[in-house]
Amino acid sequence: MPVYTVHAPVTNGAGIAVIERFAFVRDGFHFWAAVFGPLWLVWHRLWLALIGWIIIAPTINVGMARLGAGGTAIFWADVLIALLMGFEASSIRRWTLSRRDWRQLDIVVARNLETAERRFFDRWTATHRVINDQTAVDRGAPPPTRDIPGQAFSRPPPLPRNEIIGLFPEPGTSR
Repeated sequence: MPVYTVHAPVTNGAGIAVIERFAFVRDGFHFWAAVFGPLWLVWHRLWLALIGWIIIAPTINVGMARLGAGGTAIFWADVLIALLMGFEASSIRRWTLSRRDWRQLDIVVARNLETAERRFFDRWTATHRVINDQTAVDRGAPPPTRDIPGQAFSRPPPLPRNEIIGLFPEPGTSR
């Protein structure tokens, strides 16, 4: 089963709103990172890794061409770079998150991302029972009760005695 690492930004009293920013990084081989390395790096906003890829991949190709390597050798070097990118994609994401002052909260083993999120939040909420939600709205005092002296709105208005409220304004008329 896949292994996910859970990362959270380091915040100072941000409250419960930071939960939506938690990052789940799957360990293992990332196919799309191997096939479309630079595009995968852009998609995940891994800018330093993209700059490194832009520098390293062409440098290796030019260096091998100057050393007299054939096209087949350069192709296999590019395949090895792509495989390395696929195997190390999750490590690059974790490295970038740690550079942005994110901390690793947990490691979760699950079949897919949804199950990993469910398992993590089940464990996490069990240890964080008291959640101080700073974004809660203050609703004010409790609703008024009836018959309290000094509260003009505590008594409802009197109901009309001889009038009917609704679709038939006159009592006794046929429908």
